[in-house]
Amino acid sequence: MFACYFETLFLCQMSRGVFQSAGCSLRTQTQTRDQKKMPLFINRDQIFAHQVHLLEHKLRSKEERILELETENAILHLRLAECLGKLRQDHEEESRALNHHRHQSDAQNITRSSLATLLSDVQALKQDLSEVVAVYVSFSTELEEQSKTLLKKVAQASSPLNGHRGDEVQSLQARVAALERSLEEETERCRAERRRRKELHNAVVELRGNIRVHCRVRPVLPFDHVQSSTSASGPAPSEEVVCAISDDTVMVNCLKTGMPGQNKMFEFERVHGPEDSQDAVFEEVKPLLTSLLDGYNVCIMAYGQTGSGKTHTMMGSQSPAESSTTQQEAQRGLIPQAAAELFRLISEKPAESHTVEVSVMEVYNNEVFDLLAQDEQGNTAGERRDVITTSSGTSQVPSLTHEPVCSASDVMRIISSILRFRAHCPTLVHTESSRSHLIVTLTISSKSPNALALARRLQRAKKDMQHSPHKEWWSPRCRRANPAARYSSDELLASTASSPSRSPAHSPCPSPRHSIAQTPFRTKLQLVDLAGSECVGMSGVTGAALWEVSCINRSLSALSDVLGALAEQRPHIPYRNSKLTHLLQDVIGGDAKLLVMLCVSPTQRFVTESLQSLGLGTRARQVQKEPPRRKNNTLKVK
Repeated sequence: MFACYFETLFLCQMSRGVFQSAGCSLRTQTQTRDQKKMPLFINRDQIFAHQVHLLEHKLRSKEERILELETENAILHLRLAECLGKLRQDHEEESRALNHHRHQSDAQNITRSSLATLLSDVQALKQDLSEVVAVYVSFSTELEEQSKTLLKKVAQASSPLNGHRGDEVQSLQARVAALERSLEEETERCRAERRRRKELHNAVVELRGNIRVHCRVRPVLPFDHVQSSTSASGPAPSEEVVCAISDDTVMVNCLKTGMPGQNKMFEFERVHGPEDSQDAVFEEVKPLLTSLLDGYNVCIMAYGQTGSGKTHTMMGSQSPAESSTTQQEAQRGLIPQAAAELFRLISEKPAESHTVEVSVMEVYNNEVFDLLAQDEQGNTAGERRDVITTSSGTSQVPSLTHEPVCSASDVMRIISSILRFRAHCPTLVHTESSRSHLIVTLTISSKSPNALALARRLQRAKKDMQHSPHKEWWSPRCRRANPAARYSSDELLASTASSPSRSPAHSPCPSPRHSIAQTPFRTKLQLVDLAGSECVGMSGVTGAALWEVSCINRSLSALSDVLGALAEQRPHIPYRNSKLTHLLQDVIGGDAKLLVMLCVSPTQRFVTESLQSLGLGTRARQVQKEPPRRKNNTLKVK
């Protein structure tokens, strides 16, 4: 391009020289002709000189204009070359973007096809299970009828008048025994199919990253029996309209005056009826605690209206002093049972491999308070804390107080001592209604046993190198043929038992790496007892309690908006609309295993709030977040 530009300038200079020489020759010829033709008395030289001067002036102006146009033409050629280069780059970027988009589309199609295959398998298994259950029910009914018939015949045969029919009675009894054995076999097959269906469903939930949702229907309580202000023809407020029809389905009978009843079905991972005990509820939650020690963050959250049994499910009920120890343990909620199970699992691990810390927060009037913080006199006083988002995108509470604990009794002692600081207010619905969201966090720091074994191996190798007469290269993964360098793992442990304080970082062993430091990894178990949603007209609160209800309902509404945005996969998730959702951002949309325990009331009086809670649970099941990630225990090389 620059060569073309200089060639153009050279041609312009040449043309200018040609024009100047032509002008000079024209002026000379004109003067000669004038001298020959013009009379001596006419001053023609001046006239021609003037004309030549004008022509030269015009020629110079034309030459300058030609140079300007040529310069502009060269500049335009340069700009055209730049535009062509940019256009070529844009085409290349567009082609790369199209290829990347095509690869992503292929990956999404593969993922969707595999997920569709899994879902179709689950649906087929559900269909098979329903058929097996139907066959089992019909078979058990038929066996029961045949058993009754056979028992009647046995009774008739056992009478003195029919003593001669003993052989027939024995055959009938053998047939009854065979039928009972077949019934037991069918029952065991049905149980095996149920277990297999549950395992496959949990695997699908794990792959899709869904939120696990359990539902618990409480029994009818005395405050459910109230006088109705509606007509006598309408449904009674204490009539039970919410019931668990199976271990994964809850039915709501929507009764309206003058209209036929309409049944609504809601399906969850597990449904507990009023007859289920606290231990039965915890048995469904227990597997999550094993995942906690495997390196996964876990959160268990109780959601529901006020008076639906959330605090009873999470904390348990206070038994009378004269009740037995067995009765008191039967009333324990998820928090004390989870703490006991956690320390039981830790006791099976190597000594001092896990440490536990507890922190307690509450969200009251859209503010976060640290309930373990102490004032200058050492008295426990809730301090206000802020929620920040770190550079990695996780939420964090700076200056949060953590108390180390060594047993489940220490955890419950700390929680019981600060529960009196939690905000409560009596209402027309519930006399001990909680006015804040309680968040109990157990932080487990786990040390890698592999790192300890490697440190002991480094120390033993250092001693062998000191006593060895030949200096040779050594690494933790390579042993030479020297007999003195061959040792067992038991000798490694014995050699380091006498000096446990020696660190492999200061060992003079000629290892290729300078030092290996042990880095513990931390996992969290968050137990959340949410405040209950309330209808102001039903609870009858006024004044400051009315503002508390407003803050509670707004925070729960923000939680519902976040779950709805995640279920619909919107580009923006409104975590910061409330301190509660901002605080639980890592659990709701992060890589933790989240279980939502829906607590609902069974009566017609609270059917609207129960439907709202069940609808939130349905939205939560539709959330597809990233599969839970395990916290890896790594070795850092310094």
